[in-house]
Amino acid sequence: MLKNYFKIAWRNLLKNKGYSAINIGGLALGMAVTLIIGLWVNDELSYNDYFKKNERIAQVVQSQTFNGETGTNNAVPRPLEMAFRDKHNDKFKHIVMSSWNNSVYLNYGEKSLSKDGNFMQAEAPELLDLNILKGEKDGLRKINSIMLSESVANALFGNEDPIGKVVKGNSQYDMEVTAVFEDIPKNNSFSDLEYIMPWEKYLSLFEWIKNAEDQWGNNSFQMFVQIADNTDMTDISTSIKDVKKNLNEEAAEFNPQLFLLPMKDWYLRSNFENGKQDGGRIKYVWLFSIIGAFVLLLACINFMNLSTARSEKRAKEVGIRKSIGSQRNQLIYQFLSESFLVVLFAFGIAVLIVLLSLDGFNNLAKKEMVFPWGNGMFWITSFIFVLLTSLLAGSYPALYLSSFKPVDVLKGTMTTGKHAGLPRKILVVLQFTVSVAFIIGTVIVMQQINFAKNRPIGYEKEGLVQIPTMSQDFSGKYDLMRSEFTASGAVLEMSASSAPTTQIWSNRSGFSWEGKPEGFQEDLAWTDVTPEYAKSLNLKILEGRDFSREFATDSNAVLINETAVKYMGLTDPIGKYIKDDDIEDPFPPLKIIGVVQDMITQSPYEPVKQGIYAYDKHENASFYNLRLNPEKSASENISTIESVFKSHFPDIPFQYDFVDSEYGEKFSAEERIGSLSSIFTALAILISCLGLFGLTSFVAEQRQKEIGVRKVLGASVFNVWNMLSRDFLKLVIISCFIAIPISYFVMNGWLQDYPYHVILEWWIFLLAVVGALAITILTVSFQAIKAANRNPIKSLRME
Repeated sequence: MLKNYFKIAWRNLLKNKGYSAINIGGLALGMAVTLIIGLWVNDELSYNDYFKKNERIAQVVQSQTFNGETGTNNAVPRPLEMAFRDKHNDKFKHIVMSSWNNSVYLNYGEKSLSKDGNFMQAEAPELLDLNILKGEKDGLRKINSIMLSESVANALFGNEDPIGKVVKGNSQYDMEVTAVFEDIPKNNSFSDLEYIMPWEKYLSLFEWIKNAEDQWGNNSFQMFVQIADNTDMTDISTSIKDVKKNLNEEAAEFNPQLFLLPMKDWYLRSNFENGKQDGGRIKYVWLFSIIGAFVLLLACINFMNLSTARSEKRAKEVGIRKSIGSQRNQLIYQFLSESFLVVLFAFGIAVLIVLLSLDGFNNLAKKEMVFPWGNGMFWITSFIFVLLTSLLAGSYPALYLSSFKPVDVLKGTMTTGKHAGLPRKILVVLQFTVSVAFIIGTVIVMQQINFAKNRPIGYEKEGLVQIPTMSQDFSGKYDLMRSEFTASGAVLEMSASSAPTTQIWSNRSGFSWEGKPEGFQEDLAWTDVTPEYAKSLNLKILEGRDFSREFATDSNAVLINETAVKYMGLTDPIGKYIKDDDIEDPFPPLKIIGVVQDMITQSPYEPVKQGIYAYDKHENASFYNLRLNPEKSASENISTIESVFKSHFPDIPFQYDFVDSEYGEKFSAEERIGSLSSIFTALAILISCLGLFGLTSFVAEQRQKEIGVRKVLGASVFNVWNMLSRDFLKLVIISCFIAIPISYFVMNGWLQDYPYHVILEWWIFLLAVVGALAITILTVSFQAIKAANRNPIKSLRME
């Protein structure tokens, strides 16, 4: 019986090749989109799954309140470690202090590489459960030891055994390789961990870190923990929340609240609003899951519409089958078998589409997904997916077609009724509602990106290059390098700064100034810069003056930005002093000598933070900022700069970044979302148009005799086109009226996540309506004009 069902289904597919192609093609596209979104969602949800103990690992996070506004971040003070070990040690299996990810020059023989990694306490490899390929897992016990990732070890030592070899860090200190660990895959939080050096080494290298041992206000470190067996993450968070507040009176002023952020949440749920967890990338997982489901639904609607539309052609078949004894359930099985066969073909084509497009999708989404050929769970899920899609796509046609009465069908008296086409119309409206909503959503996402891109950023990012200066080799050489670079003709101006141009690396508080409101809790971004900073960035001085080497007093001077003037409540800032509140070791008073234009250094979707640019008298620079000579090509300038750089630092790899590229990275997440949305919207529209095309073709065929009579009576091509098109246009207009309020509500909510966002304009919705109507007219017109131009004699003779 089953074989018979499939044989009949196969014959029906071959008999109606055009409709079969539209059905299978539309479904294949829908399933391909759903499959690729499924792979993406699985990759997102499996982030950090490489770490087997990820449900027991957490990062210590704190919320602090400044002037009534609560912010949350993962930077903690050093004294917290001992506070945990003294009073809460039984709650944790491992406590690990860590630096932020640092770039370090690693030298071995003639080889010199710049690699990223962390200084961490000795329990780190055990906490992360690193897969040690060579050496020992507790390889951080000695202060001069280093653990390397497999790829770094191969790059440095080739075929040599790396264990026991000595590498030089930053041309400054020798480190013995004690272990090689497996590279951590990309979809993990520590994927850029290329080396681990002991925390004790970190303390020995930097005096300020050693001095931070009892500084509760110095939130410059990370802390990772693994909670003890038989303990609960939430309970521990509750027990540690007031540790900092209770142990330090000054810190208590900002009401610090500590808690554990589980590793499972680091990637998908890392946003906080007013101290409360408020989602994160998980919203995109939901968004694309919904898009995938809707695209598949659109494809299934095509199948339902075309199958029921062709019902009259199969009515006699149903009548005869019932007359010779077929039961309704047998007919239902028959039509579901056809549906299953179509879906199975579509799934095969969908897999092929996914294989062909996976590399391009990985590039677009910045993923490294592979097709899970050997994953049994994937194939079981796919089989269930095919079955469910078969039921979804074939259930309505099966129930509808099997309900025909054999007497009415065979006598030719079967009428479909006035409202027989209503379900098809509802499905078409649903299809275009989804498509129009996708169009509106995509336009708004792209508009938001362009809105932020066109925002004034306060400096000239084009033609600006940054060179990292992590090594001690750069100490005391700023003036020499500035002289050499500018003399080379490739650089017009150069400065140095303690943070990259596109980021804030330090925030400070504990200051006072004239007119500071009582109880005001300041939070100021802080960057040390050389006197040429504003000039090299083409940063505009709005009030006062720039730093000058001619004034020795400028070593205790600062520039502040426009936002800082408003934030600090200064009406006439020039000449005012900012004083350090630290009683034991205060900075000298800092004189405000100028106000600079606001620079966007954080998210371009957020307001500019109040900032101070201090004269770098202690050589805290981490970057050289070079303004390239615009009269030469960028490649020529870079070649000259590299030559000068290598003449002074032959053992250090030459690294540089164009600031405009670095700034562009701030839009990468939204641009990826916009690009993916555009592609999925285009596919959704294509699937809808395929269905409309097939439906129009059927209606034109169904009304062939009527068109022939009308043409004999003098109807023009336009009259016929109008007759066939207007019904579809009415459905699309109804779709627009439904889609507009839904998309307005959803997208307005999405925009509220961005403090700096575009205003929803009426023309966006009008554009979507016009676009949907234009697409409908183009799709319908081909079949309508083809039917209108058919010879009426042939149409009437056929009937």
